[in-house]
Amino acid sequence: MSTVMVAKKLRRKWENLPGKNTFCCDGRVMMARQKGVFFLTLFLIVGTCALFFAFECPYLAVNLSPAIPAVGAVLFLFVVAMLFRTSFSDPGVLPRALPEEATFIEMEIEAANGNVPPGQRAPPRIRNVQINNQIVKLKYCYTCKIFRPPRASHCSVCDNCVERFDHHCPWVGNCVGKRNYRYFYLFTFSLSLLTIFIFAFDIVQRW
Repeated sequence: MSTVMVAKKLRRKWENLPGKNTFCCDGRVMMARQKGVFFLTLFLIVGTCALFFAFECPYLAVNLSPAIPAVGAVLFLFVVAMLFRTSFSDPGVLPRALPEEATFIEMEIEAANGNVPPGQRAPPRIRNVQINNQIVKLKYCYTCKIFRPPRASHCSVCDNCVERFDHHCPWVGNCVGKRNYRYFYLFTFSLSLLTIFIFAFDIVQRW
């Protein structure tokens, strides 16, 4: 019984410090709170493909090949799947320091920097670590209270540090980072193919 009570009291870091993200399915799905442009993206993709399948595909299937609607459907499903994977995946959010962890880090920094005279700016908070026999500087994030690894940056929209942060994309409603970059690349590539596919056969149908 006590074990069950302890398990119920335990909370994950994203539950205590969620930043500006929305979590669903026990933390397996996450998105930025600004979802309007994402739904616009989904509407444009679904709407364009619906018009193509409703008005162009019947003619193309009869006069050219029945494989055209099938290929278009596969491309459409792949694009939507990659959009969802990009939008709902964790881009590589670095957990924030809990209050007790942040206090310990602050004590370490103060001990390393010593007493700073009044009116004098404190030195930048940087930690040097050795990786593969090379000295790498880790920058301190004042919001997340952590030393960020190389190529990690703080997203002002989601209010989180993201590993290998590329950019925040409003069209997918999420940051693009280490863990969802491949899905973002596949989404943009497949969307380009789908766009070319629709426009090409629209021109063929009009001829």
